[in-house]
Amino acid sequence: MINEQIRDREVRLIGSDGEQLGIMSAKEALRMAEEADLDLVKIAPNAKPPVCKIIDYGKYRYEMARKEKEAKKKQKTVEMKEIRLSPNIDDNDLRTKVNAAKKFIGKGNKVKITLRFRGREMAHIAQSRHVLDDFAKEVEDVAVVEKAPKQEGRSISMVLSEKR
Repeated sequence: MINEQIRDREVRLIGSDGEQLGIMSAKEALRMAEEADLDLVKIAPNAKPPVCKIIDYGKYRYEMARKEKEAKKKQKTVEMKEIRLSPNIDDNDLRTKVNAAKKFIGKGNKVKITLRFRGREMAHIAQSRHVLDDFAKEVEDVAVVEKAPKQEGRSISMVLSEKR
């Protein structure tokens, strides 16, 4: 809230250079802000009494936007990449998929390995679990199994994440 939007009876006022001016009526605080040719901005609305500061509101908004943008820049979003396998995958194909997974993990992403079963392959789910175990062994130097293999309908999935 700024200037006339502040409806509180009393406010704790902080001057434009950061010094405490004490508790006073909102009208008096607004008058002081206008004399300084600045805005009265409510900084802490939940305090008793609310804390207001005499500042240039446009400059304040700009600073807040810049800080927010800077904080966003420092964030790292972790993406989930998926690699699909079939139960009768060849060794060389598996190695290619392992290399892709290592590349994703190296970039800081998580990798979901999905072993998909189609048609008659559904009868051999237990025998095909070794494919996921082999995959986990191949990438154990760079990744750990975050979520163990679990069957979900016609597929078995596990999640790998970067080793700390």
